[in-house]
Amino acid sequence: MKQLASAVLLLVTTCTAVALAQTTPFDMSGERTTAPAAPRLTLPVVPPTPQAPAVAPVPATPAPSAPAQVEAPKPSIVPPFSAAPAPATDTPPAIIPVTPVVPSQPAPMQPAQAPQGAPSAPATTTAAAQPGQPPQGGVLRYLIPSAKLGFDGEYDRKSWSIYLTPEQAAAPAKFNFAYQNAIVVAPEASEFTVLLNNRVIGQQQVGSPDGQSNVTFDVPPRLLQPGANLLTFEATHRHRTDCTVQSTYELWSDIDPSKTYLSFAGEEAARLSSTDAIRAIGVDGTGKTEFNFVVPALEQPGTTKPLLRLVQGIAVLSGMPNETFSFSTGTLPQSGPGKMTVLVGTPAELQPVFAVPVAAQAAPMATFATDPRTGAPVLLVTGPSWPSISSAIETIVATTDRAPSVRRDVVATQRWTAPDAPLVFSDKTIALSQLGVKSSEFSGRRFRTSFNVAVPADFYANAYGEATVLLDAAYTQTVQPGSHVDIYVNGNIASTLPITASGGGIFRHLPIRVTMRHFKPGLNTLSLEAILLTKEDDICVPGTTAGSGPRFALFDTSELHIPDFARVGQRPNLAAFAGTGYPYGRATQAIPLFIDRVDPDTLSATATILAQMAIVAGRPIEVEPAASPGAIGERDAIFVGSISQMPPAVLTQMNIATTSQAGWRPLAATQTTQTETTVMFDEWRSKVSGGVWRGQITSFQEWLRRNFDMSLSSLQFVPGAEDQFSPSNSNSFMVAQGRSATGDATWTVVTAPSAKDLRDGANAITAQARWPQIAGHITTYSASTGKIDSVPVSRFDFVTSDQWSLANYRLIAANWLSTNILSYVFLLVALALLIGVTTASMLGRLGRKQ
Repeated sequence: MKQLASAVLLLVTTCTAVALAQTTPFDMSGERTTAPAAPRLTLPVVPPTPQAPAVAPVPATPAPSAPAQVEAPKPSIVPPFSAAPAPATDTPPAIIPVTPVVPSQPAPMQPAQAPQGAPSAPATTTAAAQPGQPPQGGVLRYLIPSAKLGFDGEYDRKSWSIYLTPEQAAAPAKFNFAYQNAIVVAPEASEFTVLLNNRVIGQQQVGSPDGQSNVTFDVPPRLLQPGANLLTFEATHRHRTDCTVQSTYELWSDIDPSKTYLSFAGEEAARLSSTDAIRAIGVDGTGKTEFNFVVPALEQPGTTKPLLRLVQGIAVLSGMPNETFSFSTGTLPQSGPGKMTVLVGTPAELQPVFAVPVAAQAAPMATFATDPRTGAPVLLVTGPSWPSISSAIETIVATTDRAPSVRRDVVATQRWTAPDAPLVFSDKTIALSQLGVKSSEFSGRRFRTSFNVAVPADFYANAYGEATVLLDAAYTQTVQPGSHVDIYVNGNIASTLPITASGGGIFRHLPIRVTMRHFKPGLNTLSLEAILLTKEDDICVPGTTAGSGPRFALFDTSELHIPDFARVGQRPNLAAFAGTGYPYGRATQAIPLFIDRVDPDTLSATATILAQMAIVAGRPIEVEPAASPGAIGERDAIFVGSISQMPPAVLTQMNIATTSQAGWRPLAATQTTQTETTVMFDEWRSKVSGGVWRGQITSFQEWLRRNFDMSLSSLQFVPGAEDQFSPSNSNSFMVAQGRSATGDATWTVVTAPSAKDLRDGANAITAQARWPQIAGHITTYSASTGKIDSVPVSRFDFVTSDQWSLANYRLIAANWLSTNILSYVFLLVALALLIGVTTASMLGRLGRKQ
């Protein structure tokens, strides 16, 4: 009987072991909101009895349908990597600690300095709450310089710098972010990695499709430094069930700017000890930076010029991408993260709103003071008179000033994308490592990385120029023919390299020619994307979406070569205005600035526009307020104001209908103008009853563009006359550029139907996402739809520059002839006829006459 019982027990034990060893089927029910277990990791189990048997390891391929709660062990390595321990709860569950073992593919990334075999502490994921509050007496620094931050595809990496004061760098800090991802993202194979100053401070598996989750890491001591600190987010995504390239476009994760911040402990972190702390203003929870000026003597003569000088200096100092400036004469505005109050005036003027130190009555002063109501720091610029206040302003602005003749080598972008973009003036080769690209091994299906370069305002090679990417890369034998590497310029496809050979290969400085058609003055973003096809992805065995090993590698020794290009300025050219502040950023004399009236709304709009111009120009632009248009003469000038107060002669030079001064009235978002309805009706009537003729013309235009990269506008000898422009009532803001009355200068008009629309439009158009869209000779913005439209340039004038040489003339002619095809053909035929006539004449004079 004992033998029979032993046999039965042995049989039951064997069946149980076999059942536990089976592969758990894939389950789409509910993604985990806590950090999922890594592959081949011994899982914790809540034991039903004190004699619970040992738990068999879970296979690496599937994802369990009901994950267990795992308490993250406290890190044992500080520095270089420290993760926040899991927060304690009132009633902690009985959980057996996990002992990590060496995982199979995919392996989690570890800091390079960590000792081998050291355990890593994943962050505990919790449901996102309201935006965090700073520690008692501490400081909260929001980090994301945009309204949203998204990571797309299987691999994405974004870096930018944050500026910290010495007090903040020395304070204990915690890093917090909140995220949400697509439901198709596989948590067991997807991961966030956060780096500060190129050192990993934490990693988090991506698994929060149902709502936002908060993640918190401790920042290791002495890792932060006074000044610029590089912050990097790196996201790796894999699909749950699909292995196709198309499925990679379904992968995304979004970081919430309002819940992504550094929190500093201690009262010292809130102290601003010098005016250099202007650089540390940062952003608010929506990615914006606000400077609120309180100037009791705002409308007095002589205050506008020094105030606009201070505005531009502060803008260049902070370098933030979404800055707005406002002016008021009353009480101090509300303070908060990403906001700075600036008090400007004499002690007598400021006395009703702020207690000025006695020393300011004898000497100019620019310092940080404390608001007694809130305890927040305010920037105080004061002195016994306005000339002395101008001297105080110069102590702040002087550090940002640069002579127009001194050429800058980079365009400052590190506050929203690092590193700064190199400014290329002529033939140059740049390693991708200098552009922020890292050597990477990739096991997925679509790899993408981006980098930035800049070209000057007089760039003129968009019709013929070609850059070259010298690619250093490798792919394995699993990659099939039909795969390809694509190069994009500012979101437009510029070149494709097909992979035609099987069996793997290594590219060593393989040249990929990239058209410069989509380059524009100022900042340009280039993206390299590899589309990889394999037999394994065609089969797509369940559990293999994460990939078994690297199939593609990109090396940072790859290079970008930009050849010599034509350099000549063009008028009008709003793209150069938005890219580098041209032509005002090169001015050696003060730029006349016409403002219809100095009220808070108009001056706020003017300050916001000039601040953005100073950022892209890399220096404050000296302006001189002009009392009337007649005082401007034939000089480069800027006109700011409501359209009803704009001089009609200026609007005529911009080719804007003067009837707009009375007829331009923006409508609410729910209203539609009769003109728009008529235009829409005409468009549909043209589509329906336009006949075969219009369809054939459209097909011909598309055929020309597709096969020869040409348009009908290039098939003309002389550009057609421009139609007079009338802004639609759906538009609420407009920027226009044209030549002066005699054609010797450039005039730029910034206008709107009212002063309030002008201020709101300036705040909207200067946002980082919209400012690069300014182009052509007229750009309009609609507050109701958020849409930006541009009127392209049909007629332009060349503006002399410093690059006059025979080689530059040749390049200018090459680009102009490439744009004007009929002129090129006519010139070619004329030269051929001339050669023929000359040859016939010479042959007629030679030989013996009969």
